[in-house]
Amino acid sequence: MGKTAIVLFNLGGPDRPEAVQPFLFNLFNDRAILRLPQPMRYVLARLISSRRAPVAREIYAHLGGGSPILPFTQDQALALEAALASRGEDHEYRAFIAMRYWHPMSLETAAAVKAFAPDEVVLLPLYPQFSTTTSASSLAAWQKAAATVGLEVPAYAVCCYPLASGFCRAVAGLLGKTLDEQGGKPRVLFSAHGLPKKIVAAGDPYAWQVNETAKRVVAILDRPELDWTVCYQSKVGPLEWTGPSLDDEIKRAAKDRVAVVVVPIAFVSEHSETLVELDIQYREMAAGEGVPGYARVATVGSAPEFVQALAELATRARQRGLALGSADGARFCPESFLGCPNHE
Repeated sequence: MGKTAIVLFNLGGPDRPEAVQPFLFNLFNDRAILRLPQPMRYVLARLISSRRAPVAREIYAHLGGGSPILPFTQDQALALEAALASRGEDHEYRAFIAMRYWHPMSLETAAAVKAFAPDEVVLLPLYPQFSTTTSASSLAAWQKAAATVGLEVPAYAVCCYPLASGFCRAVAGLLGKTLDEQGGKPRVLFSAHGLPKKIVAAGDPYAWQVNETAKRVVAILDRPELDWTVCYQSKVGPLEWTGPSLDDEIKRAAKDRVAVVVVPIAFVSEHSETLVELDIQYREMAAGEGVPGYARVATVGSAPEFVQALAELATRARQRGLALGSADGARFCPESFLGCPNHE
């Protein structure tokens, strides 16, 4: 029987109040986030993390002091193993989790994968849309960790899956259910974590892929009168970010006297940016601005269609031997996006 390790990548989150500042330091000390040389990046990461830690602790206080992203990711890992086992292959799959900025991080996960002694590894980011700040950073951290522990087996990476049928159908199903529950004709706001414009200008395909996902979800939903737009949340720092912002869209909805339904289009599990930022902070903002209604669609989590999509991505990657590429082994992004790993 062959053995495949599937490594699920996510950003991670602090598991207790004391972990908030070191988590933030790890985040801002990543060159993919702060594109500065050392030691300047280290010094600035220390400064930013110390200043932002009190505010971040207040956010996580709403969640019992820590992020729930690890247990939700563990649920996805177990569901993925079960989906693959149900196929009846004479093959063993085991899912591992590697968080980028808090435990379990790539080094400890690489050691666990080595102990499993797989024949091959599939690297599967839980970021449907590729970005140099998320998928690329996680894959680079994994490569370094695997080399450190001496994990010398073939590794096949899934680059992105913004149009994966199971993922888009899961989002469309959740959105349709929320729209039916709300009634009327609300405006749908597909919200994603923003990026500084200079990162997008440098060739990062993330914003383009987010828009492609939203268009596919709308097509699946097939409601011709749907009023929708893509917007961005979670801005930090003084740089100009991708827009329009969720703040601006909520204000526009207030002006137009239309209710909103917010869809986290780039998050696949609940965490502080959905449970606090969307459910509490933006809900309060919408009420304060006079938006006549506010609802938020759940993330796909362990929805069967999404889990099946992950299973298909993993098996396709190992069958086609994708060292680093899109789910079908071909370039997906337009040639103008130099940040795409398939750019030549």
